[in-house]
Amino acid sequence: MYDLRDIKIIDTDTHVVEPPDLWTSRMSKKWGDLVPHVRRDEERGDEAWFVSGTRMSAVGAPAMAGWHEYPPNCPPRFADTDPRSWDPGKRLALMDDYGIHAQILYPNVAVFSQKTLQSNGSNELQLECVRAYNDYLTEWAQFAPGRYVPVGILPFWDMEATLAEVERVAAAGHKGLVFTQNPAAFGLPMLTDPYWDRLWASAQEKKLPINFHIASGEVDLSGFGHESNGVAANYGMMGISFFMDNARTISQLIFGGICDRFPELKFVSVESGIGWMPFALEGMDWQWRNSGVHKEHPNYELLPSEYFKRQIYGCFWFEQDSARSAIEQLGADNVLYETDYPHPTSMSPGPASDAVRPDDYLRRNFAHLSEADARKILHDNAATLYNLD
Repeated sequence: MYDLRDIKIIDTDTHVVEPPDLWTSRMSKKWGDLVPHVRRDEERGDEAWFVSGTRMSAVGAPAMAGWHEYPPNCPPRFADTDPRSWDPGKRLALMDDYGIHAQILYPNVAVFSQKTLQSNGSNELQLECVRAYNDYLTEWAQFAPGRYVPVGILPFWDMEATLAEVERVAAAGHKGLVFTQNPAAFGLPMLTDPYWDRLWASAQEKKLPINFHIASGEVDLSGFGHESNGVAANYGMMGISFFMDNARTISQLIFGGICDRFPELKFVSVESGIGWMPFALEGMDWQWRNSGVHKEHPNYELLPSEYFKRQIYGCFWFEQDSARSAIEQLGADNVLYETDYPHPTSMSPGPASDAVRPDDYLRRNFAHLSEADARKILHDNAATLYNLD
């Protein structure tokens, strides 16, 4: 019987909680309050991110690991957050404790709102904000090269700037790109529009996977249920809705011909689970045949499930029966493991969480896997995908 401790586990979805001075310390003072900054919100009694006087989100919202209240209640000040959510040294000690070798590092989508940045009216400022964030993550990852793996954000509202930033972050050591699920929500061409082919081609050439994190379209957090439902019920409803949105993203990648045109480009459905994927793929194959896609596009040589097998990955963290069933049906080659640390749904035990330690969770629920499959899911797939040593 193999020992989990012998596998260098790669956690494929974690978040670095942005410090309050991330942008203000790196950008020109000439921009004033157009730069993302943290200040106390007197009306709500907490610290929050603001741009141009517009509140973006509570500073403690993404730092829920170990917090004693259920979301959306969160640490009211940055000083109240667990330092392991933003201190690379303390984070590394936690990873060692949990038996995790490396982490893929994401921003906090609710904090870094592209639409809010777009509204400030200055393309120069928007680009500077993106570069400042990517530089911050580059430096953060250098605390433990090989164990911290940055993936870059893009100024996707400007194609030329996007292509330039792809070049820049690739040279800086970023191992993937974060892209919105729904560019049309920002007034841009839809995901399946050939307009994006220049981005796909650049990413394919550089072997940078495209990562679609949930809630990366324009999100209206107020639209998930009547207030009479209760705050907790509406919050939980919102999370489930986010998970399912990535089924649409995968279907667009395949039915839109993106996978066919860019056969070596890889895509990752991040923080969306895997239990639903067998049904989605069976449904896509059915619709492919039943709607005559194979007749309309005789150049498409594969079925949706085969394109998925060749190019698309899903990540799981809290699932039990559904993940076991999905792995049995899909096989181990397209499955990645994540913890979502330190978000509200993360595998982070605490007084207001059902989570157990990642190592305990894996032993309890996946001890039946063969050593070969366990190594694929916990290390090998991610190491190949992100070109890690």
